[in-house]
Amino acid sequence: MLFSKRFYSSSQRIAQIAKSHKPGDSLGIQGWIKSIRRLKNHTFLDVSDGSTSNRFQVVVPRTPENQHLSPGTAISALGQIQVAPNGSYELHADQVKMLADGNLQEGYPFAPKQKLPPEYVREHLHLRSRVDFIAAQMRVRHKAQKSIHDYMDQLDFVQIDTPLLTTNDCEGAGEVFRVRPDSEALLKQMARPNVPEEQSYFDDKVFLSVSGQLHLEAMTYGLGSTYTLSPAFRAENSKSPLHLAEFYMFEAEIAHLEEVEKLAGFIEQMVKSITNRLLETSSEDLNFCQRSANTSSDLAWLKVPWKIISYDEALKILQDNKDSLNTPISLNEGFSKDQELFLVSHLSAPVFVVDWPTQQKPFYMKVSRKDPSRVHALDLLMPAVGELCGGSLRESDPIQLSSHPQLPKNLSWYVDLRKYGGIPTGGFGMGFERYLQLVTGVKNIRDVIPFPRYPHSCKM
Repeated sequence: MLFSKRFYSSSQRIAQIAKSHKPGDSLGIQGWIKSIRRLKNHTFLDVSDGSTSNRFQVVVPRTPENQHLSPGTAISALGQIQVAPNGSYELHADQVKMLADGNLQEGYPFAPKQKLPPEYVREHLHLRSRVDFIAAQMRVRHKAQKSIHDYMDQLDFVQIDTPLLTTNDCEGAGEVFRVRPDSEALLKQMARPNVPEEQSYFDDKVFLSVSGQLHLEAMTYGLGSTYTLSPAFRAENSKSPLHLAEFYMFEAEIAHLEEVEKLAGFIEQMVKSITNRLLETSSEDLNFCQRSANTSSDLAWLKVPWKIISYDEALKILQDNKDSLNTPISLNEGFSKDQELFLVSHLSAPVFVVDWPTQQKPFYMKVSRKDPSRVHALDLLMPAVGELCGGSLRESDPIQLSSHPQLPKNLSWYVDLRKYGGIPTGGFGMGFERYLQLVTGVKNIRDVIPFPRYPHSCKM
C-alpha cells in the first residue's frame, strides 16, 4: 500500500515530462502501449496516456516477466529519465506493472499502426478516443473552450448557463425538437383542464433550445454584457459535413452597443485572440490535426484586416461573377456556401456582410431607421467553412418590436425587457464545431465533437 501511494504521487502526464523533468530524475507514468519493438536485450514500448500526440518510449529489460506485454495493454512504469539517441526523453524502467490487458485480438476494431478512415472510426464512437487524430481533436477542443472562457472573463463578461428546455424557437425557422415525457401514465396523472395531454408536464409546448440568445438578452438587461457556450439543437434533414443535430454555440450579448461595425470589430478581435491563444497552447495538436486531415494552413487570416461590405455590395460581386459560381443566386434567401467562399476568395480576406434584407432575418434584429427594408445584421464569412458567425443589433424600441409581424405570441416578456429600462444591445453566435473545423482543417464536423448526432444517427 505504501509503495502504490508513493508510485502514484510520482507519476506524471507524458505531455508535461519535458517541461518539468531532467535526465536522471525518477519518474512514474501510466498509459497504454501503442506498439512494441523487441531486440536482443531490451524491449521498447511506445506509450500514450492521451495527453499528447507524441509517443513516449519506455525501455525495459527483455525478461520472461515482460514477455506478456502487448499493444493495447495498460501499464504503469517506474524508472529514470534518459535522453534517447534522437534527443527526446525516454524512461528506462526498473518496474513495469500491467494494469489491464488490451485484448486486441478479441475484436478490437483499430489495428495498431494502421491509418484508419474517419468514416470507419466514426462507427465505433465508444472507442475512438484511442485513435490519435480524434484524441488530438478533443485536446484542441478543450483548449479552445478554455481560450474563450479566459478571453471573455478578461473583458468582464458574465457567463450564463442558458436553459436547454425552452418554449420559444429563437430563429423562427421551425427546426426544433419537441420535448415531452415518454411515460403516458405520467402525462395522464398530470393532466389539467384546458391543457392538451401531451403538454401536461409543462402546460405548454417545450423544445430543445436552438439558441440561448433570448435568455442571454434577459440577463444582459440586468448584468451588462454576457455570454454562453452551450449545446444547441436543430432538426434539419442535412447530411452536410458542416451541420449537426446537436452542437455547441458560443453566443455573446454586448450592452450599450449601437453600431454594427463595432460588433464586427469585436468579433474579429475575439476570433483572432482566442486563435492566437490556441496556437500558443496547442500548436503541436493543431499541426497533427492538419496533417491527419491532409490540409495545411498557416491561418493567414490572422495577419490581415477583415473586410466589411454591405449585402448589396456582396450581391453585386456575385452577380458580376455568376459564371464562376456553382449555385444560382437567390434574392429571397441567404448566400450558399459556394457563394460565401467565393466572396472570401474574391476579397482575399474574411468578410463581414452587413445590412441584410429585412425579410431574410428574424424579428429581433434592429430595422434601419433610414431604410426599413434593411436590418443591422452581419454574417462573418471565413475560408473553408463559409459562415462562421451571425449577429445583429437587437431591436430596442418596444413599439417597433411589438409591431413586427414575425414576433411570436408568447414573447411578451421579450418586449418587456425594452419597456422597463431598455438599452441598446447587440450580439452574435458562433458555431463552436465550425470554428474547430476552421483552425484544424478537419473536413467533417462529426470528427470535432465527441459524440456526433445527425440524421439517422444517435449512437450511445
